[in-house]
Amino acid sequence: MNDASGRFVAEPSVSNNFAWIRTRLALERTLMAWVRTAIALIGFGFTIVQFFQRLQSIAAASGQTMRPESARRLGLILIGTGVLALAVSIFQYQKGLRYLWREQFRAIAGIDERQWHTSGMPVAIVLLLTGIFAFVSVFFHLM
Repeated sequence: MNDASGRFVAEPSVSNNFAWIRTRLALERTLMAWVRTAIALIGFGFTIVQFFQRLQSIAAASGQTMRPESARRLGLILIGTGVLALAVSIFQYQKGLRYLWREQFRAIAGIDERQWHTSGMPVAIVLLLTGIFAFVSVFFHLM
């Protein structure tokens, strides 16, 4: 059904309420998928850096030399990609959440005025901060 402005009107019904909930949960699943991807990228990037640093110290003890810059650069690229992907996904999540909580959907949300939150966003923020710390520590050779 359309209103005078050409936009649709969300009619309160059980099926619309469940559709809203499914959309809200799909938004959560998408954020958590990006969190898993970011964990893999950040963790693998940091592991590459640490592995090749240890390998270089073993090689130096035996008189061999290695070029650690390439492994460090690859690690930084992976960590940075994970951090950037997570930052973009948090932004998109917030944008989608603001859309779902617009006034026109309040009637079908079936929830009072307070928005309900899940643990996805705090987990994503903690991981983002961890990724930034890993990037800075690798970039400045802190570890």
